[in-house]
Amino acid sequence: MDTRVLKYFLTVAQTNNITKAAEQLHITQPTLSRQIMDLEAELDIKLFNRENHRLQLTKAGILFQQRATTMLQLLDQTENDLHQQEEALTGEINLGSAVSSVSPYITKLISEFQKLYPNVIFNLSDGDGDVLRRQLDEGLNDLVCLLEPVEAAKYNFLELPVREEWGVMMKKEAPLAKYSTITKEDLYKIPLILPHRSIVRDEVSDILKLDQTRLNIRATTSLPGNTVSLLRNSNYYSLTIKGVYDNFHDPDLVFVPLVPNKSTGDVLAWRKNTILSPAIEKFLQFVNEQIQES
Repeated sequence: MDTRVLKYFLTVAQTNNITKAAEQLHITQPTLSRQIMDLEAELDIKLFNRENHRLQLTKAGILFQQRATTMLQLLDQTENDLHQQEEALTGEINLGSAVSSVSPYITKLISEFQKLYPNVIFNLSDGDGDVLRRQLDEGLNDLVCLLEPVEAAKYNFLELPVREEWGVMMKKEAPLAKYSTITKEDLYKIPLILPHRSIVRDEVSDILKLDQTRLNIRATTSLPGNTVSLLRNSNYYSLTIKGVYDNFHDPDLVFVPLVPNKSTGDVLAWRKNTILSPAIEKFLQFVNEQIQES
């Protein structure tokens, strides 16, 4: 399958109009129409519904749009990796990280690494653990910073010298804001926002011996920004890590730690059985050296 045809398809999917897409691609409308019909014939599936001179993606078309986008991104990354040379290290590293205490640590490492290798570009993204692991599995990220636990059978990882303290974030005028610590009995009495990633919720529950069926769960979130927005506009409490609180510096919020004290480690993970580019290998070597020196 010609990558040029994939780009044609994605442009048509974006515009929902053959004429507009042909203008953007600088080809004729009949040529583009024929390419799309040939693509549907090759796949033996209908990608568009055609009504009133407008095109709408079918369910199969939506799936193909997602996969075609991924394929082109991976092709671009592969071409970049092939042109890297060890003598003058170049290339791109796609790195994802949760918003947490690991954020300032990993960005400092990136800054120090680029002083040594200024031609290496980092493409940074954030998200919760589920999103980051999915991006890693699909090859959209090369490296991700994750909270423990991680699937050791699936990923290689470096344990970073960063610990995430668990506690409850709330508005400073909330009744529990004056507490020095929060217990599991306190958690049973308040409306809670929990992390979306179930494996993390379960680990915290195991440490505190929490009965999750007794919790008053009002929402789960994967993005810290949504959590902070909910707290500002409600009387909810968020079970979260202190790194989220530290990153937002919101004077209207406070963080109270849990008791017994619970902390979680951070790791830098990458897929097993994957050929790493010279830039990624050099960065992992650099990170490991920094860990050993800390």
